[in-house]
Amino acid sequence: MLRGDKELIVVGDRVLIRIEEVEERTEVGLYLPPTAVEKESVQSGKVEEVGPGIPLPPKTEDEDVPWNQEKGERPRYIPLQAHKGDTAVFLKRDAVEIKFDNEKYMVVPHSAILVIVRPVVPLNTGQP
Repeated sequence: MLRGDKELIVVGDRVLIRIEEVEERTEVGLYLPPTAVEKESVQSGKVEEVGPGIPLPPKTEDEDVPWNQEKGERPRYIPLQAHKGDTAVFLKRDAVEIKFDNEKYMVVPHSAILVIVRPVVPLNTGQP
């Protein structure tokens, strides 16, 4: 995320979420149980940035020889399910709150996300 002369880069399997106020009902219409709201154990927010994913080990012809990798080989990742613009409901205890350019965000491991709400984009079938 680029802001002026600063860039915030999300790494690995982390997700940057703009936090919402804790309410019984989320912005997208999910109802959170009163116990979750009272304890503030579950929170929701909008996904602002997503890391590259879960890193995979480098490819080698002989797995027992880790030094046999090509020079300059680019890292490979398993992509994450969360995408920028999604709404995520996550476990607050696993998140870390940060402030970037006077805005509050949560850095959440992908494994702490319980559900993702994503708008459905209708397929254009080309039929009238």
